[in-house]
Amino acid sequence: MIFDKEGNTTIVFQENISLNTFLVNLNNAYDKIKHDHIVVNLFSFEKLSSNDVLEFLDLSNKHRGARKSFVLVTDKVNYDDAPEEICLVPTIQEAKDIIEMEEIERDLEI
Repeated sequence: MIFDKEGNTTIVFQENISLNTFLVNLNNAYDKIKHDHIVVNLFSFEKLSSNDVLEFLDLSNKHRGARKSFVLVTDKVNYDDAPEEICLVPTIQEAKDIIEMEEIERDLEI
């Protein structure tokens, strides 16, 4: 697992491992990055489904509950097929944009 920290945002890249192993590793490393906004780059996975995206729901809810952004990045799952509770975008730039918008909303208490 590779962490790329940019300011108060950490982008998490995965190596060539299974989704389940990646989730275990991410949960184990969570304490190191829990104070940052988290972008999870899933481009290395050749196949992903909306059910695979659901595997991130608990971690996403936990992180968002701490008033931090949690964004998944992949173009293999249609945005409309993802659950509403999970933030899913097709590019890293869009993930950064989402985080910026969510920070503004938190600052304005929207």
